[in-house]
Amino acid sequence: MTQPLIKKTMNNFTAEWLALREPVDHRSRNPKLLASVSAHLQHIESTRSGSIHIVDLGCGSGSNLRALAPVFNKFQEWTLVDSDPKLLLAAQTALLRWSEDSTVITSNLHLAARKPLDTKLILKKFNKEIIVNFHCADLSKEVHLPIMATTDLVTAAAFFDLTSDDWLQKFCHTLSKPLYATLTYNGVEAWDPQGPSDQSVLEAFHFHQRTDKGFGAAAGPDAASLLINFLTSRHFRVDVADSPWVMNELDRPLIDQLVAGTAAAVKETGLLPTGTIESWIKSKYDANRCVIGHTDIFAYT
Repeated sequence: MTQPLIKKTMNNFTAEWLALREPVDHRSRNPKLLASVSAHLQHIESTRSGSIHIVDLGCGSGSNLRALAPVFNKFQEWTLVDSDPKLLLAAQTALLRWSEDSTVITSNLHLAARKPLDTKLILKKFNKEIIVNFHCADLSKEVHLPIMATTDLVTAAAFFDLTSDDWLQKFCHTLSKPLYATLTYNGVEAWDPQGPSDQSVLEAFHFHQRTDKGFGAAAGPDAASLLINFLTSRHFRVDVADSPWVMNELDRPLIDQLVAGTAAAVKETGLLPTGTIESWIKSKYDANRCVIGHTDIFAYT
């Protein structure tokens, strides 16, 4: 079993893990909910001129933009937010590689000292113009960013399950713009073939998911339901849809990393004997199908 690439905290994502999961993330977003978000943005565009503005929280290497920009408006301006400057740099590099044509605007004339925050990208892709800004912020300390008050849409992918109940409540209390949250882990897992220790491993993994990921005790698999409740209490209209990872043998590299990461997390809890964990790992070498549950949420007024 290879060493796991999965993060343990918000600040410890690896670009390799994010790249490995990107194709499955992109195909797993619920298409009906995505169409609703796209229609909402098209309506905004019909009422005014200029670009649609989007703030993406916990952007990592920019995967959420690459998934959504092709189906959003012709003129878009994104602000990518992450606490890790290295991931913001990885996002910049990946987006330049992804685009069909690009312009790089920098406020720093010294190439060696240039940072992602000095840089704005103007990208062309799928007959769309996409402006990209980069913003470094520790979201565990900054629940509400000023840029969120003037944007058209706040987005986040695979982010909210890292945050705490208290953080989610504060976030929803300050949120004034529509939110499109995708791929929030909801705790549902199914392996084929099943193993006798699947349930005990899953329970131990959920225990680990609820430990501090930088925001206090994490909501983990409860995040989606908490987010829905908090948004509803703020009088948002909330549309919800499933967006599971459904993986087979073609996704073996991601399955292997998922098994390795799960096993490492369970070992850290000390809740199960090492022999049980090792037996579970071996049983997953034979898995030909795996479903990992996620939830997509679109909240608007």
